[in-house]
Amino acid sequence: MMVENMGKCVIVGSGDFYGLDIELNEDDFIIAADGGYNELMKIGVKPDMLIGDFDSMGDGRPQLDNVISLPTKKDVTDMDAATMTGWGRGFREFHIFGGTGGQRFAHTIANIQLLSGIAIKGGKAFLYGENEISTTVFNDVLEFDADKKGFISVFSLSDRSVGVNIEGLKYELKDGILEDSFALGVSNEFIGQKARVSVESGLLLVVVEK
Repeated sequence: MMVENMGKCVIVGSGDFYGLDIELNEDDFIIAADGGYNELMKIGVKPDMLIGDFDSMGDGRPQLDNVISLPTKKDVTDMDAATMTGWGRGFREFHIFGGTGGQRFAHTIANIQLLSGIAIKGGKAFLYGENEISTTVFNDVLEFDADKKGFISVFSLSDRSVGVNIEGLKYELKDGILEDSFALGVSNEFIGQKARVSVESGLLLVVVEK
């Protein structure tokens, strides 16, 4: 039986990269997903593992000890393979950088689906963009401290998310229903109180401004 790892898995892909906006600890595990290796080298961070088909790495595969080579023709993305590897090592908290970008919008959508898959399995995952951090909540609760500022949006990724509660924000919702065809929860705002987003049955996408 795999023992859950108390550290976090940090994954850097080859999308738009704005730096590692996170504190790293000894128990954390850093995976470079393909071209994400180049981004890590630019900021002087050596990954614990490199995974990819290396189609976005110009100079080919780096000479590292801990490398997983993937075929170019495959059913999963490099980022998906990286999260599955981290999950297999016992990590349940994932922080994904270089996973967004207007030039490869389809990959941004794919990485939002990764967030969903991890949440459904009982883990936590966060996708870092230039100005926002996205995460998903599946039949669960997401809480924020009172010092949080800025805007927050809540969307349903399920057809219907039932029993949605939004508390401590400018616009509150009690035992409500969100649907994937209507953006009722867009552009809410923190107001200097502890805030809470929960859903009894369904999958939510939560986007928070940095």
